[in-house]
Amino acid sequence: MFQKLLLILKSIGRKWFLIFIIIILFIFLINPEFAIWMIIITIILYLASFIPNLFFSNRFTRYIKKFHSIEDKDLMKKFNKPLRKIQETLFDLSQNQKKKDWVIIYLNKHYIIYNEEIIEKFKELYNSGFGEKEILENLQSYGIKTRAEIKAITDTLIKYDKLEERDVSVKTHRNEQRFKESD
Repeated sequence: MFQKLLLILKSIGRKWFLIFIIIILFIFLINPEFAIWMIIITIILYLASFIPNLFFSNRFTRYIKKFHSIEDKDLMKKFNKPLRKIQETLFDLSQNQKKKDWVIIYLNKHYIIYNEEIIEKFKELYNSGFGEKEILENLQSYGIKTRAEIKAITDTLIKYDKLEERDVSVKTHRNEQRFKESD
């Protein structure tokens, strides 16, 4: 019973404002002055309902900028929020990351955020002709663990036009490395 009530309240969400406006319209027919005061109070409460989300979003973005890479599980522990709420926030940020310095990837049902420093280093290695394996070896100290992460970062950067064409192809770079070693 409690779960059903909770589900109904969650589905109403901020729609309470519209329901309340309808009630105020009925009150307006009876007592207009009281209805005007109710509307003013309702608008103030409605605007106040956005303040906690605004503070959370600002604190959240400041916090993720401090780390080379951070996963959604770590953010969940830091902010004491449910994983679902953190993932929803990261999803919203990932949809609007075209102009941002960081990159957010979704891999194995988890979000991972990489800051500007890692992305610049990644672009430098990518344009130098390094393959996924070599990029991974160079970026492991920054918290990148798998080639799948490298592939996801590459795909995300290409998707948002943040990655230019390579200056040197992987094949050319490997041939140069092989000839340097044989000398």
